[in-house]
Amino acid sequence: GRLHATLRSAEERMRLTALLAMAARVRVPPGYRYGTNRPWTINAQRQNPPGKRRNKVFLEPVEDWHVFKGDTVEVLAGKDSGKQGKVSQVIRARNWVLLEGLNVHYRYVGRSGDYKGTYMASEAPLLLRDVSLVDPTDRKPTEVEWRFTEEGEKVRVSLRTGRVIPKPVMQRRDGIVPEQWKDGPKDTSPEDALEKTYVASLETFEEEIMEKMGIVEHGRPKKSFWY
Repeated sequence: GRLHATLRSAEERMRLTALLAMAARVRVPPGYRYGTNRPWTINAQRQNPPGKRRNKVFLEPVEDWHVFKGDTVEVLAGKDSGKQGKVSQVIRARNWVLLEGLNVHYRYVGRSGDYKGTYMASEAPLLLRDVSLVDPTDRKPTEVEWRFTEEGEKVRVSLRTGRVIPKPVMQRRDGIVPEQWKDGPKDTSPEDALEKTYVASLETFEEEIMEKMGIVEHGRPKKSFWY
């Protein structure tokens, strides 16, 4: 019973996190071309100025996405083939993954006149098909598929060893790990946050308050006209 309650609380907390993530999702105009820059940054806005339609990028469809930020993968193609690295960014709209310190390109930034600019390194994206997930049991690349456990949990399973490859645990920007978070005495529980307490009514906000507090208005309201 206690384990069931803990699992139920974890599922409700994940559901609440998903709802908050949907509410914070960035909306982009039609025809927007994703790049390595976040859509709300200045560089992304320069690449997608208002009114400009860029050519559509055709992608190979991916049925089951199995690589996430924080995973360790091995590069299968390119100058860093055979090297392993940690996924720092995932861009599903382009089937891209970026690895920390791998597939690095160098360029000059801010060149003007006689000034060569600043020599900077940037990690170029790799296609999902050019990387392979690493099995943590033997640190070798492997193909994976999604399966369901007896408890109904969807997990990644290595086809070579049959071991479950857990999803990486990542910190949010505020340093919180949602999977390891424990509610404190002043935190709102997922049950209270998901509880529906609002009932739609034709009354105005003032009329609802007066009804709740038992206030009776004897005066006649002024006539109003709506156009």
